[in-house]
Amino acid sequence: MDLRQLRYFLAIVEEGSFTRAAQRVNVAQPALSLHVRNMEEALGTPLLLRAPQGVTATDAGELLARRARSLLMDLERTEEEVRSLGREPMGTVRLGLPGTISGILSVPLIARCRDRYPKIKIVIAEAMSGFVREWLLDGGVDLAVLYAEPRETGVRSEPLLDEELVMLAPPGETGAQQTALGRLADIPLILPSGAHGLRAMIEDKLRSEGISVAPEIEVDSYGNIKRLVEQGYGCSVLPFHAVAREAADGRLVVRHFDPPGLWRRTYLAHATARPLTRAASVVSDILTTVAGELISEGTWAGARPIMADAAERQS
Repeated sequence: MDLRQLRYFLAIVEEGSFTRAAQRVNVAQPALSLHVRNMEEALGTPLLLRAPQGVTATDAGELLARRARSLLMDLERTEEEVRSLGREPMGTVRLGLPGTISGILSVPLIARCRDRYPKIKIVIAEAMSGFVREWLLDGGVDLAVLYAEPRETGVRSEPLLDEELVMLAPPGETGAQQTALGRLADIPLILPSGAHGLRAMIEDKLRSEGISVAPEIEVDSYGNIKRLVEQGYGCSVLPFHAVAREAADGRLVVRHFDPPGLWRRTYLAHATARPLTRAASVVSDILTTVAGELISEGTWAGARPIMADAAERQS
């Protein structure tokens, strides 16, 4: 196999169609089919399942596509790094962000990078933290902001900031501005599903306090959780920055948890198997700086910087 065949094969898998892949790579469809047959013969296994609705990868094809994607991205990074050697940093940097963080960080980060390093292009992909972690491990992104410290071999991470989690209640609820964690066991709860990182973090914390909860409604969308709480179906626990606007508008009531509060740590990570390009290193530094500025100016509501001693205890 050569790089050209890998590019063709990856296009077919990503497009799910020989016709669309042929248009994408500007190669005749029969030639693409011949390349795939040659690859299957060389590897001794089917790579694609063909059907009237399109094509899908077999298990072997999925493996090859993941490795091909990583290899081609590494080649692209290498070419960009060589071209920019001794010059202003340039090239594409792929950054994976959880959706709520992207809504705060993406625009000021891109603006700062464009202002200082116009030859760097940032590509931002948004998803739940678990998917962002998979992208990092598979080589789909150069940098990733994660809600749980990655423990996998070959991943390096640094604490970025802490986010406060708060209880949100329907509008009109009265009472103290602070509440005990134990109250969550006595009220109807609306939480993300068990596969969601926030749910796992909340349950781990409650379990350590001897508290057990059973949500009445489970939904992974923060927007839907907020609407359900606003309509009086129950209470929830979300990052403060995700509900600050609704609280200010009177659409939700926010209760902070009794000291020390409920916090979750975010991490900036990259894979050590793929050394950061100069452009990626620059973006990493700017991201950390911009995040700190957003905290200090109050834009990132409910976030606090990592103190040196706290970071050492966490590590």
